[in-house]
Amino acid sequence: MFDEIQFEKINRLPKYVFAVVNELKMAERRAGADVIDFSMGNPDGKAFEPVIDKLIETAKKPHVHGYSASKGIYKLRLAICNWYLRKYDVVLDPELEAVATMGSKEGYVHLVQAIANSGDVAIVPDPTYPIHSYAFILAGANVEKMKLTFDEKSFEVDEDRFFVDLEHALKNSVPKPKFLVVNFPHNPTTATVTLDFYKRLVEIAKRERFYIISDIAYADITYEGYKTPSILQVDGAKDVAVESFTLSKSYNMAGWRVGFIVGNKKLVGALQKIKSWLDYGMFTPIQVASTVALDEYEHLVEEIVVPKYRRRRDVLIEAFGKAGWDVGTPKASMFIWAKIPKEAREMGSLEFSKELLLKAQVAVSPGIGFGEYGDEYVRIALIENEKRIRQAAKNIKKYLATLQKENQ
Repeated sequence: MFDEIQFEKINRLPKYVFAVVNELKMAERRAGADVIDFSMGNPDGKAFEPVIDKLIETAKKPHVHGYSASKGIYKLRLAICNWYLRKYDVVLDPELEAVATMGSKEGYVHLVQAIANSGDVAIVPDPTYPIHSYAFILAGANVEKMKLTFDEKSFEVDEDRFFVDLEHALKNSVPKPKFLVVNFPHNPTTATVTLDFYKRLVEIAKRERFYIISDIAYADITYEGYKTPSILQVDGAKDVAVESFTLSKSYNMAGWRVGFIVGNKKLVGALQKIKSWLDYGMFTPIQVASTVALDEYEHLVEEIVVPKYRRRRDVLIEAFGKAGWDVGTPKASMFIWAKIPKEAREMGSLEFSKELLLKAQVAVSPGIGFGEYGDEYVRIALIENEKRIRQAAKNIKKYLATLQKENQ
């Protein structure tokens, strides 16, 4: 009798493509297969030892087990602002321009819930991390997709092309877009931009009157001297932009769920207000330990985390190349955005990912899950150790040799 009752927000969400690969992966493991898993950006290291110690020490105190502050305790918001001051020479007000969130994903979704009206339009480059689009869809808004063009060797965004396409999207979208989402270093493609990119973007946003939501989740993980810029380095950016970061990746704290959103007072204020209705904030000891992580142990990111991902990147590129699968060299993030080998390209990314899992025991994320322009690629997360990466390459080499024989 309840069949006629529909949940329209949920009906707007497609089947989660990554669930297909995950279900296959779990079935293979239950059957005893040794699956080498590159499918999810889930760091395999633990949080820094002094940060864990601070969590334990704080959790033993009797007064920290009640409700916390939904926008984050003051010292954490101050640590966030000090992180921006050290890293980007950007001054932020911890009361009005910063809010701590339960990971950047939660913060992003709640921000969109607070600021997007039914029928609003957001421009989102494609491919994209899925929630960047679907947060707006869940809020009843609409998404205008824009192809992200980048150099396949350097993984640098074609900035001139980006602005041509942006102007086209702004001109042809009805109603006029109210938001633009950018995410650099990019997930999934690893593409990067320069500070000049943000200068041009802020100028256009002011002229065309739209807000920018910038996600720099992978800002810390960079190689060969590249440094991730922040949009907030641009004069006047706080008039039109907010930015999100997370401790999940570079601080190995994915399960802790700690992120933040900073910048424009109006947007940050909207997020603070909606969070005051929706949650009581993170467990206080987690916030205290996160404060210590940002204030005192930023250097360990550069000393421990970044070298680990750089070694894995280099080993994977070399080993996969010898196996017959040439992939480019990203200069940021913990991923490889790999074009499907020519022998398998006609399959599309979902079928290729399924084949790779079943025949080579290697799990990757299909590019189609990130948007239509991702279908010739798969995303490989650098979350397996070097020995496992080399074993994956051996498995892939055998699989590609079989494909070549079948195609002859």
